[in-house]
Amino acid sequence: MFLKTKFLFLALLFAFPLMSCTSGSGEMAEANVDQQPQQAAKDLRGFSKAYFASGCFWCVEAVFESVKGVEEVISGYSGGEIENPTYRQVSSGQTKHAEAVEVYYDPELIDYQTLLVVFFDSHDPTTLNRQGPDRGPQYRSMILYQNDTEKQLAEAYITQLESSGVYNDPIVTEVVPFEVFYEAEDYHQDYERRNPNQSYIQAVSIPRLKRFQKKHPELLKEGGH
Repeated sequence: MFLKTKFLFLALLFAFPLMSCTSGSGEMAEANVDQQPQQAAKDLRGFSKAYFASGCFWCVEAVFESVKGVEEVISGYSGGEIENPTYRQVSSGQTKHAEAVEVYYDPELIDYQTLLVVFFDSHDPTTLNRQGPDRGPQYRSMILYQNDTEKQLAEAYITQLESSGVYNDPIVTEVVPFEVFYEAEDYHQDYERRNPNQSYIQAVSIPRLKRFQKKHPELLKEGGH
């Protein structure tokens, strides 16, 4: 199922040798951001939270924000060793942090099991420390569980997927306890929405979102976002 996707990613890698989530890092990414003002912060009290990592957080945020029952998604860093890391530090691959997302969702509209479906069906969980053209431990596949229920659901779903034979290669997704999440710099938030014409967004992020939307139209909000 993912064989053609892997070939596509390899083609992208050779066609765009400098195109990656990291290639727009630091001042370049900040300069590329559409300078429209950020929306006022939402009141997210009462929503449940979940934490995932599956490659460039620009892509992951866009996918989860398209799903019914998800109120907000924040891009950030988790799973590493230093406090308050910067994008430049995480992009170096030396902090052990992954680009991650904090998903705020309404448990009356969507449950954690469905979030796992979104997570696995929007990336390739069989590529170690890589997602598409992005390479390094900061792009690893990871579920950060907050309690035993989330851990059991994640592990059971991985077992189910492996038994189904849907993937040609073993799943390498890490299932680890959640410790802390550091919100990324402002210019990373809603990056795809605010920068639809950026080269990486056009070549990697939007196609990834569209593949997920085609696979799960029943999970989408009206309008897809």
